[in-house]
Amino acid sequence: MSQTGDSEEFRPVELGGAGQQEIPNPSMVGGGDAASGEQRENIPEAAARTPGEPGTQDRQYLLRKFFVARPGALEQAIEDLKTHVTVREGETVLSFWLLAEVDHWNNEKERVVMITEKSILICKYDFIMLACQQIQKVPLNYVDRICRGQFTFPPRSLDKREGEGVRLFWDKLREASVLSRWNPWSSDLPFTTFTDHPVKSCSERFAIICQVDAFTAELVQAVQKAHKLDPVPGRANGAVVLNQPILIETYAGFMSYIGNRNKLGYSLARGSVGF
Repeated sequence: MSQTGDSEEFRPVELGGAGQQEIPNPSMVGGGDAASGEQRENIPEAAARTPGEPGTQDRQYLLRKFFVARPGALEQAIEDLKTHVTVREGETVLSFWLLAEVDHWNNEKERVVMITEKSILICKYDFIMLACQQIQKVPLNYVDRICRGQFTFPPRSLDKREGEGVRLFWDKLREASVLSRWNPWSSDLPFTTFTDHPVKSCSERFAIICQVDAFTAELVQAVQKAHKLDPVPGRANGAVVLNQPILIETYAGFMSYIGNRNKLGYSLARGSVGF
Protein backbone atom coordinates (compact mmCIF):
# COMPACT_ATOMS: atom_id res chain seq x y z
CA MET A 1 0.00 0.00 0.00
CA SER A 2 1.37 3.41 -0.81
CA GLN A 3 2.21 5.54 2.18
CA THR A 4 -0.58 8.07 2.21
CA GLY A 5 -2.40 9.74 5.03
CA ASP A 6 -5.51 7.66 4.35
CA SER A 7 -3.80 4.24 4.19
CA GLU A 8 -5.38 3.23 7.50
CA GLU A 9 -8.79 3.15 5.80
CA PHE A 10 -7.90 0.04 3.79
CA ARG A 11 -7.39 -2.13 6.88
CA PRO A 12 -10.17 -4.54 7.90
CA VAL A 13 -12.13 -3.38 10.93
CA GLU A 14 -13.03 -6.10 13.43
CA LEU A 15 -16.47 -5.72 14.93
CA GLY A 16 -18.06 -7.36 17.93
CA GLY A 17 -21.21 -9.45 17.58
CA ALA A 18 -23.68 -7.04 19.14
CA GLY A 19 -27.13 -8.30 20.03
CA GLN A 20 -29.51 -8.29 17.12
CA GLN A 21 -33.25 -7.64 17.02
CA GLU A 22 -35.35 -10.26 15.31
CA ILE A 23 -37.56 -8.94 12.56
CA PRO A 24 -40.94 -10.69 12.24
CA ASN A 25 -41.65 -10.87 9.49
CA PRO A 26 -44.77 -24.00 -10.88
CA SER A 27 -47.45 -23.55 -11.95
CA MET A 28 -48.28 -26.12 -14.73
CA VAL A 29 -49.59 -24.93 -18.06
CA GLY A 30 -52.91 -26.74 -18.53
CA GLY A 31 -56.64 -26.49 -18.94
CA GLY A 32 -58.63 -25.51 -22.00
CA ASP A 33 -60.47 -22.67 -23.57
CA ALA A 34 -64.18 -23.41 -23.44
CA ALA A 35 -64.94 -20.92 -26.20
CA SER A 36 -62.44 -22.25 -28.69
CA GLY A 37 -62.37 -25.83 -27.52
CA GLU A 38 -58.57 -25.81 -27.58
CA GLN A 39 -56.74 -27.93 -25.07
CA ARG A 40 -53.36 -26.87 -23.71
CA GLU A 41 -50.90 -29.63 -23.23
CA ASN A 42 -49.23 -29.96 -19.82
CA ILE A 43 -45.59 -29.05 -20.26
CA PRO A 44 -43.03 -30.40 -17.76
CA GLU A 45 -41.26 -27.63 -15.92
CA ALA A 46 -37.81 -28.81 -17.04
CA ALA A 47 -38.88 -28.42 -20.68
CA ALA A 48 -40.76 -25.14 -20.17
CA ARG A 49 -37.89 -23.13 -18.74
CA THR A 50 -34.96 -21.90 -20.76
CA PRO A 51 -31.66 -23.83 -20.54
CA GLY A 52 -29.62 -22.85 -17.48
CA GLU A 53 -32.59 -21.32 -15.67
CA PRO A 54 -33.22 -23.02 -12.30
CA GLY A 55 -36.58 -24.71 -11.78
CA THR A 56 -38.88 -24.48 -8.78
CA GLN A 57 -37.12 -27.30 -6.95
CA ASP A 58 -33.73 -25.70 -7.57
CA ARG A 59 -34.94 -22.36 -6.25
CA GLN A 60 -36.48 -23.99 -3.19
CA TYR A 61 -33.19 -25.76 -2.52
CA LEU A 62 -31.28 -22.47 -2.66
CA LEU A 63 -33.82 -20.72 -0.43
CA ARG A 64 -33.49 -23.40 2.23
CA LYS A 65 -29.74 -23.98 1.92
CA PHE A 66 -28.45 -20.39 2.06
CA PHE A 67 -29.22 -18.56 5.30
CA VAL A 68 -29.25 -15.19 3.53
CA ALA A 69 -32.34 -16.31 1.60
CA ARG A 70 -34.32 -17.15 4.74
CA PRO A 71 -37.09 -14.74 5.80
CA GLY A 72 -35.77 -11.67 7.60
CA ALA A 73 -32.05 -12.49 7.32
CA LEU A 74 -31.17 -9.99 4.59
CA GLU A 75 -33.42 -7.32 6.12
CA GLN A 76 -31.64 -7.72 9.47
CA ALA A 77 -28.23 -7.47 7.83
CA ILE A 78 -29.18 -4.30 5.96
CA GLU A 79 -30.55 -2.71 9.14
CA ASP A 80 -27.42 -3.61 11.14
CA LEU A 81 -25.01 -2.36 8.49
CA LYS A 82 -26.96 0.79 7.78
CA THR A 83 -26.80 1.69 11.48
CA HIS A 84 -23.09 0.92 11.66
CA VAL A 85 -22.21 3.04 8.63
CA THR A 86 -24.34 5.96 9.81
CA VAL A 87 -23.10 5.95 13.42
CA ARG A 88 -19.45 4.94 13.05
CA GLU A 89 -18.55 6.09 9.56
CA GLY A 90 -20.82 9.14 9.37
CA GLU A 91 -21.95 8.20 5.85
CA THR A 92 -25.22 7.24 4.19
CA VAL A 93 -25.50 3.99 2.26
CA LEU A 94 -26.72 4.53 -1.31
CA SER A 95 -27.07 0.86 -2.25
CA PHE A 96 -26.59 -2.65 -0.88
CA TRP A 97 -25.29 -5.60 -2.91
CA LEU A 98 -25.01 -9.30 -2.12
CA LEU A 99 -22.03 -10.68 -4.05
CA ALA A 100 -19.36 -13.35 -3.94
CA GLU A 101 -15.82 -12.09 -3.42
CA VAL A 102 -13.14 -14.12 -5.21
CA ASP A 103 -9.74 -13.83 -3.57
CA HIS A 104 -6.34 -14.17 -5.23
CA TRP A 105 -6.39 -17.94 -4.54
CA ASN A 106 -9.82 -18.35 -6.20
CA ASN A 107 -11.72 -18.84 -2.93
CA GLU A 108 -15.34 -17.63 -2.95
CA LYS A 109 -16.55 -15.66 0.06
CA GLU A 110 -20.04 -14.31 0.67
CA ARG A 111 -20.03 -10.53 1.06
CA VAL A 112 -22.45 -7.66 1.53
CA VAL A 113 -21.10 -4.68 -0.41
CA MET A 114 -22.25 -1.13 0.32
CA ILE A 115 -21.72 1.95 -1.82
CA THR A 116 -21.82 5.37 -0.19
CA GLU A 117 -20.99 8.79 -1.64
CA LYS A 118 -17.38 8.47 -0.46
CA SER A 119 -16.60 4.78 0.01
CA ILE A 120 -17.18 1.20 -0.91
CA LEU A 121 -17.50 -1.03 2.15
CA ILE A 122 -17.01 -4.80 1.89
CA CYS A 123 -18.66 -6.62 4.77
CA LYS A 124 -18.24 -10.16 6.04
CA TYR A 125 -21.64 -10.85 7.61
CA ASP A 126 -22.63 -14.02 9.46
CA PHE A 127 -26.19 -14.77 8.34
CA ILE A 128 -26.43 -17.62 10.85
CA MET A 129 -25.72 -15.51 13.95
CA LEU A 130 -26.94 -12.30 12.26
CA ALA A 131 -23.78 -10.42 13.16
CA CYS A 132 -21.25 -8.31 11.26
CA GLN A 133 -17.76 -9.79 11.60
CA GLN A 134 -15.55 -7.52 9.51
CA ILE A 135 -15.69 -4.46 7.26
CA GLN A 136 -13.10 -3.30 4.76
CA LYS A 137 -13.41 0.31 3.66
CA VAL A 138 -12.00 1.68 0.40
CA PRO A 139 -12.44 5.37 -0.52
CA LEU A 140 -14.04 5.72 -3.94
CA ASN A 141 -11.64 8.48 -4.99
CA TYR A 142 -8.74 6.01 -4.58
CA VAL A 143 -10.23 3.52 -7.06
CA ASP A 144 -8.22 4.03 -10.25
CA ARG A 145 -9.14 1.01 -12.39
CA ILE A 146 -12.25 -1.16 -12.87
CA CYS A 147 -11.97 -4.30 -15.01
CA ARG A 148 -14.94 -6.34 -16.24
CA GLY A 149 -14.55 -9.63 -18.06
CA GLN A 150 -14.22 -13.41 -18.08
CA PHE A 151 -12.09 -15.22 -15.50
CA THR A 152 -8.85 -16.66 -16.84
CA PHE A 153 -6.09 -18.80 -15.33
CA PRO A 154 -2.49 -19.68 -16.17
CA PRO A 155 -2.22 -22.28 -18.99
CA ARG A 156 -1.11 -25.09 -16.66
CA SER A 157 -3.51 -24.30 -13.86
CA LEU A 158 -5.49 -27.26 -12.49
CA ASP A 159 -8.07 -24.91 -10.98
CA LYS A 160 -10.62 -23.31 -13.30
CA ARG A 161 -13.62 -21.02 -12.89
CA GLU A 162 -16.34 -20.25 -15.40
CA GLY A 163 -18.20 -16.99 -15.73
CA GLU A 164 -17.47 -13.29 -15.44
CA GLY A 165 -16.56 -10.89 -12.70
CA VAL A 166 -15.40 -7.37 -11.90
CA ARG A 167 -12.10 -6.36 -10.31
CA LEU A 168 -11.40 -2.92 -8.85
CA PHE A 169 -7.93 -1.57 -8.10
CA TRP A 170 -7.20 1.28 -5.71
CA ASP A 171 -3.43 1.72 -5.75
CA LYS A 172 -1.86 1.72 -9.20
CA LEU A 173 1.41 2.92 -7.72
CA ARG A 174 1.93 -0.37 -5.89
CA GLU A 175 1.97 -3.93 -7.17
CA ALA A 176 1.13 -6.79 -4.84
CA SER A 177 4.28 -8.33 -3.40
CA VAL A 178 5.29 -11.93 -4.12
CA LEU A 179 4.76 -12.77 -0.45
CA SER A 180 1.21 -11.39 -0.53
CA ARG A 181 0.33 -13.20 -3.75
CA TRP A 182 1.52 -16.55 -2.40
CA ASN A 183 -0.07 -16.12 1.01
CA PRO A 184 -3.68 -17.44 0.82
CA TRP A 185 -4.70 -15.40 3.90
CA SER A 186 -3.11 -12.13 2.83
CA SER A 187 -5.36 -9.06 2.87
CA ASP A 188 -2.58 -6.66 1.84
CA LEU A 189 -3.60 -6.53 -1.81
CA PRO A 190 -4.52 -3.35 -3.72
CA PHE A 191 -7.51 -4.94 -5.47
CA THR A 192 -10.57 -7.09 -4.94
CA THR A 193 -12.75 -9.20 -7.24
CA PHE A 194 -16.49 -9.94 -7.26
CA THR A 195 -18.81 -12.27 -9.11
CA ASP A 196 -22.51 -13.18 -8.96
CA HIS A 197 -23.90 -14.65 -5.73
CA PRO A 198 -25.37 -18.18 -6.12
CA VAL A 199 -28.86 -17.10 -4.92
CA LYS A 200 -29.30 -14.63 -7.80
CA SER A 201 -31.99 -16.84 -9.35
CA CYS A 202 -34.10 -17.30 -6.21
CA SER A 203 -36.31 -14.25 -6.69
CA GLU A 204 -36.57 -10.92 -8.47
CA ARG A 205 -35.13 -9.12 -5.48
CA PHE A 206 -32.01 -11.29 -5.40
CA ALA A 207 -31.71 -11.05 -9.17
CA ILE A 208 -31.20 -7.30 -8.79
CA ILE A 209 -28.72 -7.18 -5.91
CA CYS A 210 -26.70 -10.33 -6.66
CA GLN A 211 -25.38 -9.61 -10.16
CA VAL A 212 -22.14 -7.85 -10.94
CA ASP A 213 -23.51 -6.15 -14.08
CA ALA A 214 -25.79 -3.79 -12.18
CA PHE A 215 -23.21 -3.43 -9.40
CA THR A 216 -20.49 -2.44 -11.87
CA ALA A 217 -22.67 0.18 -13.55
CA GLU A 218 -23.46 1.88 -10.24
CA LEU A 219 -19.88 1.56 -9.00
CA VAL A 220 -18.49 3.29 -12.09
CA GLN A 221 -20.88 6.22 -11.62
CA ALA A 222 -20.06 6.49 -7.89
CA VAL A 223 -16.29 6.40 -8.55
CA GLN A 224 -16.46 9.05 -11.27
CA LYS A 225 -18.54 11.31 -9.04
CA ALA A 226 -16.15 10.85 -6.08
CA HIS A 227 -13.13 11.71 -8.24
CA LYS A 228 -14.87 14.85 -9.43
CA LEU A 229 -15.98 16.03 -5.97
CA ASP A 230 -12.88 15.05 -4.01
CA PRO A 231 -9.80 14.52 -6.21
CA VAL A 232 -6.71 13.10 -4.52
CA PRO A 233 -3.60 15.32 -4.90
CA GLY A 234 -0.90 13.71 -7.00
CA ARG A 235 -3.25 11.20 -8.62
CA ALA A 236 -4.83 11.20 -12.05
CA ASN A 237 -8.45 12.33 -12.06
CA GLY A 238 -10.95 9.57 -12.70
CA ALA A 239 -10.79 5.80 -13.05
CA VAL A 240 -10.05 3.71 -16.12
CA VAL A 241 -12.86 1.28 -17.02
CA LEU A 242 -11.70 -1.74 -19.00
CA ASN A 243 -13.30 -4.79 -20.60
CA GLN A 244 -10.64 -7.47 -20.33
CA PRO A 245 -10.08 -10.96 -18.88
CA ILE A 246 -9.56 -11.19 -15.12
CA LEU A 247 -6.50 -13.30 -14.31
CA ILE A 248 -6.44 -15.45 -11.18
CA GLU A 249 -2.94 -16.80 -10.63
CA THR A 250 -3.57 -20.21 -9.11
CA TYR A 251 -2.02 -23.45 -10.28
CA ALA A 252 -2.88 -26.43 -8.08
CA GLY A 253 -5.89 -24.86 -6.34
CA PHE A 254 -6.64 -27.78 -4.01
CA MET A 255 -7.87 -25.51 -1.23
CA SER A 256 -10.22 -23.53 -3.49
CA TYR A 257 -11.40 -26.74 -5.19
CA ILE A 258 -12.59 -28.16 -1.87
CA GLY A 259 -13.82 -24.85 -0.45
CA ASN A 260 -15.80 -23.66 -3.47
CA ARG A 261 -17.53 -26.95 -4.13
CA ASN A 262 -18.59 -27.19 -0.51
CA LYS A 263 -19.44 -23.46 -0.34
CA LEU A 264 -17.27 -23.01 2.76
CA GLY A 265 -17.25 -19.24 2.25
CA TYR A 266 -21.04 -18.95 2.68
CA SER A 267 -23.46 -19.04 5.60
CA LEU A 268 -24.94 -22.37 4.63
CA ALA A 269 -27.08 -25.10 6.19
CA ARG A 270 -24.78 -28.13 6.27
CA GLY A 271 -27.03 -30.78 7.77
CA SER A 272 -27.13 -32.40 11.19
CA VAL A 273 -24.08 -33.84 12.92
CA GLY A 274 -24.39 -36.63 15.45
CA PHE A 275 -26.69 -39.56 16.10
